[in-house]
Amino acid sequence: MRKFARLDRLPPYVFATVNRIKMEARHKGEDIIDLGMGNPDLGTPRHIVDKLIEAAQKPHNHRYSASMGITKLRLAIANRYKKRYNVDIDPDQEAIVTIGVKEGMSHLILVAIRPGEVVFAPTPTYPIHPFSAIIAGGDVRGIPAGPEQDFFENLMSATRQTWPKPKVLILCYPHNPTTEVVDLNFFEKIVDYAKEHNVIVIHDFAYADIAFDGYKPPSFLQAKGAKDVGVEFFSMSKSYSMAGWRVGFCVGNKEVIGALRRIKSYLDYGIFQPIQIASIIALNEDQSCVSEICEIYKKRRDALIAGLDKIGWHIPSPKGTMFVWGKIPDKYIKMGSVEFSKFLINEAKVAVSPGLGFGEYGDDYVRFALIENEMRIHQALRGIKKVL
Repeated sequence: MRKFARLDRLPPYVFATVNRIKMEARHKGEDIIDLGMGNPDLGTPRHIVDKLIEAAQKPHNHRYSASMGITKLRLAIANRYKKRYNVDIDPDQEAIVTIGVKEGMSHLILVAIRPGEVVFAPTPTYPIHPFSAIIAGGDVRGIPAGPEQDFFENLMSATRQTWPKPKVLILCYPHNPTTEVVDLNFFEKIVDYAKEHNVIVIHDFAYADIAFDGYKPPSFLQAKGAKDVGVEFFSMSKSYSMAGWRVGFCVGNKEVIGALRRIKSYLDYGIFQPIQIASIIALNEDQSCVSEICEIYKKRRDALIAGLDKIGWHIPSPKGTMFVWGKIPDKYIKMGSVEFSKFLINEAKVAVSPGLGFGEYGDDYVRFALIENEMRIHQALRGIKKVL
């Protein structure tokens, strides 16, 4: 049988096991409350959808678009960074539209490293962070992250112990899955680190707007000198509930952006233009829809945290993301996250993501995604209470 070398290097997809059990239960007619995959259930705000419909009715928008994104969308991206973070972005040289963050990051890593070169990524973390490097033929070194870890200290330790030295450092704050957050001082230390070790920094800022309790996530590019060493990705998926639209963008260092622009010019003709036009409206017009989406996630977070606390499963309340990262109760921790997740599906009728799927340091945890309404969350809590 033919071998596919790059695929052979990818580890087994842990989530597939849990998803299969979930689907088998649903096929039997069981009502499984799905708090697993971080797939937003909220519809895209009406004014964005209306603009898509309007733009899609114009035949000239049906032609090939630009792989780097249309000019007005890149201008809207630059305006967002100036208004929100007081960061100047050149829309022609320092911004590029991507077909979601997964596509953009994967192609950027493909041109940023040679086979065998080292990429540092947190563990646990969103799977594409290490997998993009594996697909590119790189050597991934996991930096332990999470509530019981000092990420920066672990980063320094890994740097001392690693040869060859890393070429790329991937970050994500607010962090998926651990929900950890940082301040601007953290990013300033990262910039100093990157300059000292000649490392490209790639920051995944997917949860820039999903933050609670007065916390405001800083942009990596706010750190002095950040554009000298790296770039930042943003996704429209969470802030505007546009997950299926597949719109993201990358901003920052013009040489890195230029490399991504060049590889994309060989691979795609850009996103369907009406989607880009609707994205301009999303970024430029009233942002109250973003606040409303965030408030819904906050209410769900509060309901889940309070309910688990009453059961005796005590989890710190996250300040960011649309997730809750819970350490498995002591009585069940020896099961590991995969078996515990299966247990919750079979006995509590609740699906969660096993922490092992995000990396080896996640195996004592499971991730709840806040993708069901409060009534369904309370139903999930009743099921969990029965089995715990």
